Amino acid sequence: MELTRRDFLKVSGAATAGAAVGTFGVDLSPIKAQAKTLRIAYAKESTTICPYCSVGCSAIVSVRDGKVLHVDGDPDSPINEGSLCPKGASIAQLSGNLNPHRLTKPRYRRPGGTEWEEVEWEWCIEEIAKRVKEARDKTFKTKNDQGQVVNRTDGIASVGSAAMDNEECYLYQKFLRSLGLVYIEHQARI
Repeated sequence: MELTRRDFLKVSGAATAGAAVGTFGVDLSPIKAQAKTLRIAYAKESTTICPYCSVGCSAIVSVRDGKVLHVDGDPDSPINEGSLCPKGASIAQLSGNLNPHRLTKPRYRRPGGTEWEEVEWEWCIEEIAKRVKEARDKTFKTKNDQGQVVNRTDGIASVGSAAMDNEECYLYQKFLRSLGLVYIEHQARI
């Protein structure tokens, strides 16, 4: 009998697998399923597109009683074939009902203070606008040292958020450029 290398590998692989199954006591007999009622039972499923990057992954959102229960990748999508990246898998956190620790109102800590206090959105927006205008007015340059028109501010910088979708990033970039910012960075690049 002539034994080729391929035959030797087949026989030794089968023997090793058999020994492993016998040694570790693996029981290959069918077992009874112990699943209870699914968390997403009777939920309405809707497809959506992940808002984060420009890949366009499809997701299935399970909703019951107006609350998001779960988000899965859409296996019928030719783009992501049912998988989602960590950001896409966290889409459910955007709804707020799955995360009881998520802040729903703005908080402010006064200079020298140690406690955070809840404040109104209107006050926050006015305060931010006031501080941005003050910083911009103090540091705005219309011309550089060579006399060239630059219309920029060096006193404000921005770090964008990876939680923003493409459209939000585009609008935010336009807003920052309109203020004259040149120091613009994004969390994904840091």
